[in-house]
Amino acid sequence: MGWAMSAFNEYEATKRLKELAEKPIDLSKEGALTPKRLEQMVASNLNLKLFYGTERVTEKVMDALCDLAKEAKVIDKMHAMQNGEIINKIEGYESEERSVLHTAMRDFFDRRVEAEAAKKASTEAYAELEKLKMFLDTIDKQNFTDIIQVGIGGSELGPKAIYLGLEAFSRPNRRAHFVSNVDPDDAANVLNRVDLGKTLVVIVSKSGSTLETRTNEELVRKRFLDVGLSPQNHIIAVTGKGSPMDDPKKYRASFYMWDFVGGRYSVTSMVGCVTLAFAIGMEKLLEFLKGAHAMDKVALNEDPYQNLPLLSALLGIWNHNFLGLPTTAVIPYSQAMSRFPAHLQQCDMESNGKRIDKQGKLLDHWTGPIIWGEPGTNGQHSFYQLIHQGTIPVPVEFVGFCKSQRGIDNEYEGTTSQEKLLSNLFAQSIGLATGKKSDNPNKEFPGNRPTRILMAKQCDPYSIGAILALYEHKVAFQGFVWNINSFDQEGVQLGKVLANKIISQFQKMRKGEEFEKDFPLGAVYLNHLKEF
Repeated sequence: MGWAMSAFNEYEATKRLKELAEKPIDLSKEGALTPKRLEQMVASNLNLKLFYGTERVTEKVMDALCDLAKEAKVIDKMHAMQNGEIINKIEGYESEERSVLHTAMRDFFDRRVEAEAAKKASTEAYAELEKLKMFLDTIDKQNFTDIIQVGIGGSELGPKAIYLGLEAFSRPNRRAHFVSNVDPDDAANVLNRVDLGKTLVVIVSKSGSTLETRTNEELVRKRFLDVGLSPQNHIIAVTGKGSPMDDPKKYRASFYMWDFVGGRYSVTSMVGCVTLAFAIGMEKLLEFLKGAHAMDKVALNEDPYQNLPLLSALLGIWNHNFLGLPTTAVIPYSQAMSRFPAHLQQCDMESNGKRIDKQGKLLDHWTGPIIWGEPGTNGQHSFYQLIHQGTIPVPVEFVGFCKSQRGIDNEYEGTTSQEKLLSNLFAQSIGLATGKKSDNPNKEFPGNRPTRILMAKQCDPYSIGAILALYEHKVAFQGFVWNINSFDQEGVQLGKVLANKIISQFQKMRKGEEFEKDFPLGAVYLNHLKEF
């Protein structure tokens, strides 16, 4: 393995973009940001609008970015992904060798994909959804009020983000909770807040052997036994077919997940659907899945100005690879979306945090950016100081909604709370672009900081599904352009292997056995623990 000129740097469009990046537009210059520019740089689809006039792009830059997408054949690659071709692989090296079919988890509305692999996956997903519907019909006749999802990574981040996003649509007396951390305080905090007799628990592990999840499962089982309840009457499994957790003797029901759906793309599979359906009901769940499915079709549109995920991906590549900006902040101006940036951290950084291409060669360009964020307006009183006046410009992707979720609002000093929220959103985007001149350097705002705004009518199930899929496909498109495998996650393995060595040392230490020679580096820390 060694360095080589990457496919990305060989594209003619890349060479043009590098030249254009030498003198990019300065949005802070007088007359650069005009109403006409903002009006012209708007892309729409599925009742979503993407405002990108506050990005540092010109017509020439946009033309070159569109040509980059064509040279990289990203639409062909998106078709290949949605058809179930084996794209999760590194050529010439041992790898997962899998299809990538999270889109099939919501392709049963119109069965548009004819490829056999996708059709089979869609049929299996629909069968699980029907099984879930029958299960919930039974549950509805009983007095369950709470559900706890136990899982880690994609088995918690995405489902929790979407549940909180849609909590306003919850059925009466239905709540969802999440336990992910192997820290026992995480599980204890949740278990102490529910009536176990009225609580279901969903254990999520594809392999059925995830150490943190199985450890938490045993803690939960013990709590049920301690209060005289049978765990089997309360615990549900979401796992791979035939895994150690696919056991009717231990679980009230089992729902299946598949190798062709990565954890960070699994919200629309049973990983997310069981808890979401319990909380918001099947009707709202189906609206959520329809929104995601509709965006899957948008992602196949060859026109980047209609293809919102592709347009967003290209703007991100311009900021990251050509303007040299290493991070991206995702700021939803919606409290319901408070955990969405955390989900996107995994979705983006686990997918595109790669240093080799699909042929196993070291890359000579940046891949995935560092993703972070919190809801607005809270962030304005926190990290916006750095965004406005710090030394490292941070591209910002704002997400906003015209209407509030719950319809509870009040007019104060001439405007409603929602109007004040949107005023802040629009003002931040404009202010970051234009900046402010001042004779006092402490009050000078340099501006020229790129942002864009994704707007929807309301944070409802359909819109959330569409926005989720938009970001999933944005990540995939960027991976296609960079020629990397966005669908494995070898980077998480080393820490697990080393942790297991130290766990074995803890076991020996508890028994008073010799453990230092097993892993001397880990033994240093364990020996220091004895001093506390």
